[in-house]
Amino acid sequence: MELCSSACNISHRAKYFVLLVLSLSVVAWIIIFPGDTVTSLISFNSTHTPVKEDGLGDKLHSTTEEDFKEDGLGDKLHSTTEASNLTTPPQKVDCPKVSPLLQGLRNLSFDSSLTLNDVVTENENVRAGEYEPPDCAARQSVAILIPFRNRERHLVYLLHHLHPFLQRQQLHYAIYVIHQAGNATFNRAKLLNIGYLEALKDYNWDCFIFHDVDLVPEDDRNLYVCAETPKHMAGGRNTTGYKMSYPRYFGGVTALTRKQFVQVNGFSNSYWGWGCEDDDLYVRFQLQKVTIVRPPIAIARYSMVFHTRDKGNEKNKDRFKLLKKTQEVWMKDGLNSCSYKTLSMDRLPLYVNITVDIGKP
Repeated sequence: MELCSSACNISHRAKYFVLLVLSLSVVAWIIIFPGDTVTSLISFNSTHTPVKEDGLGDKLHSTTEEDFKEDGLGDKLHSTTEASNLTTPPQKVDCPKVSPLLQGLRNLSFDSSLTLNDVVTENENVRAGEYEPPDCAARQSVAILIPFRNRERHLVYLLHHLHPFLQRQQLHYAIYVIHQAGNATFNRAKLLNIGYLEALKDYNWDCFIFHDVDLVPEDDRNLYVCAETPKHMAGGRNTTGYKMSYPRYFGGVTALTRKQFVQVNGFSNSYWGWGCEDDDLYVRFQLQKVTIVRPPIAIARYSMVFHTRDKGNEKNKDRFKLLKKTQEVWMKDGLNSCSYKTLSMDRLPLYVNITVDIGKP
């Protein structure tokens, strides 16, 4: 019994001795070869430590092409890639300075059987009155502003010709029709101020074309873009033998940038009835010593659709008196004093219709 107890004690002591020797050997190895030992330990862990928590390591190693097909993951990856490509279309190059689509002077026809629905069908690529060239980036974005009341037939004719005309010029454009509600005397200039203010709520347009509804352009080389100075577009029309009405004529169709229009405080709001509101605008630019430019008379040609004088748009008997006061009042009569109430805004296929209450004289 004593012999067994002694043997057991020797055995335990031997184990402790062996462990002590091994521990000292490991410590000595680390001291002598520190870099190799750490690298070996890291390599051992990196190579042999399995992913245990959710078996992701085994799944990654065991996933085959068949697995991708079974759970649709491959299709999802391809679909994601395709969707990513769809959301980032290639950047368009700028449209050429001179559009290759221009046709020059055309003989216009005005078919009495033409309907607004016919014009819609002809312009399926126009959305809510807006169009962008499909193959290039337009050099200017243009808002066409048309003052309007009781001229439905004229509007159909103008839209019929104007949409393809602008598209051949490769413009980004939108057409706004500003409709004066009620029976008060018509005020073209105030409606154009309103059109400018409302159009800017949609987009930061580069150029604004102030356009009468009864004037239809004949030559698409008469470019509907703005210049460095104000541009008068309607040099001549069929009713005047395609000649300027008078040297200072600035009516019908004009093209102005935002900066140019703001510089003169827009149109006067005081011209109720027909006459002189465009002359007033001309004087405003004269006061700023701004030069007016015009395209050559040979291409600045318009057809005026015949009509009689509208009821509610009779000649303004005070127009010349108002014109004499332009220098005194232009800074306080214009965009900064244009009050109105928007009754409705309808985004129709061919144009945006803005119906407004502009008050009375």
